[in-house]
Amino acid sequence: MREALTMDLYELTMAYSYFKRGLNGPATFDYFVRAPTEHRRFLIFAGLETLLDYLENLRFEPEDLAYLESLGLFDREFLEYLRGFRFRGEVWAVPEGEVVFPGEPLVRVSASRIEAQLIETFLLNALNFETLIASKAARVLLAAGLEASVVDFSPRRDHGVDAALKVARASYLAGFAGTSNVAAGRAFGIPVVGTMAHAYVMSFPDELSAFRAFAEDHPNPTLLIDTYDVLEGARNALRVAQELRARGRQLFGVRIDSGDLAALSRKVRRLLDEAGFPEVKLIVSGDLDEYRIQAFREQGGVAWGYGVGTRLGVSWDLPALGGVYKLVEDAHGPRIKKSAGKLTLPARKQVWRLEEGEGFRDVIGLEGEDLPGRPLLRKVMVDGRRLEPPADLRALRERVRARIFALPEPLRVIRLEEAPAYPVGYSARLEALVRRL
Repeated sequence: MREALTMDLYELTMAYSYFKRGLNGPATFDYFVRAPTEHRRFLIFAGLETLLDYLENLRFEPEDLAYLESLGLFDREFLEYLRGFRFRGEVWAVPEGEVVFPGEPLVRVSASRIEAQLIETFLLNALNFETLIASKAARVLLAAGLEASVVDFSPRRDHGVDAALKVARASYLAGFAGTSNVAAGRAFGIPVVGTMAHAYVMSFPDELSAFRAFAEDHPNPTLLIDTYDVLEGARNALRVAQELRARGRQLFGVRIDSGDLAALSRKVRRLLDEAGFPEVKLIVSGDLDEYRIQAFREQGGVAWGYGVGTRLGVSWDLPALGGVYKLVEDAHGPRIKKSAGKLTLPARKQVWRLEEGEGFRDVIGLEGEDLPGRPLLRKVMVDGRRLEPPADLRALRERVRARIFALPEPLRVIRLEEAPAYPVGYSARLEALVRRL
């Protein structure tokens, strides 16, 4: 698939008409997530690096232009314009990993109208999906607790291999410890984690033989103990742990992937501790998400770590994020959309965050206003070129993880019916402009 053509046809048909009619003056578009957003009280902004990389490298290759010509929709002059196309605009954005809220402008693009229009689909695809997954991952982490290690196990259920890469990156950005996805490990430097499948255990005459073989072949083994019977599996794992200890090695952990996870985890943890192996870690997996992890802990379940797959990778309770990209200003001044239920905020804007004790509040105002607090949007691209190199993902992860666990208590609630919606305010000047328009 060629990224240059990752756009809806209407972007090209509009661009063609703009081109023919000389309507290619400056324009500004905002990306924001419509409020309210079901099942979320906050979002973790992600996908900015994916977008900036695309903008810097966007070109129409000869084969792209040949395909567009075959559609019979565009004349030679427009295709020649696309042949020399590159994005030369300016981008302001909230830093990746920032805690944000529905209704706030998160990315602002100012460019020629055609440039700003042609990037719409890719921008929405990248920002909506990665923000969706990072936000889900943050809630999973809050349910698991500060000391837990949570790993992305999702690629086999994600909606395509590109999605699997982005799930790994977005969840790691939000604070996950690693991923099972080897391609993501290579692409982003994310720690890769893996144990074994039930098929491995079933490939040997008995479970103990399988455990011994795996421990012999791997320096830091974790054994999957629920292929047949969890408690018997735990006893077999203990035999291997004793044999390893006698040779100066140790068993890293055991994993349970099915059954009554809370009850089984307590029993397995007791077996390990009573046998003198408190250092062996207990990992649970099996269709987990923030709701199931919270229930697991409330039922007395004990785990060092969690493998979270399907319900993370498809964001089970919120499978799509309502992020939109709308014109807010052009050469004629501020623009507003008044469609029922889809009112947009006009003009170039900024978001100010005012820290208040253990919490904070956000105010959206017009660019150039001097409001209390920390401005969230910053300039990240000029003339289609980044102003800074990509952030170090591991360092960014540490900051984001700390920020998530420092959120005000109402935002850390998992069962959202127990938490109030987070209010975002508007400056008096912005409110006056909306009323006037």
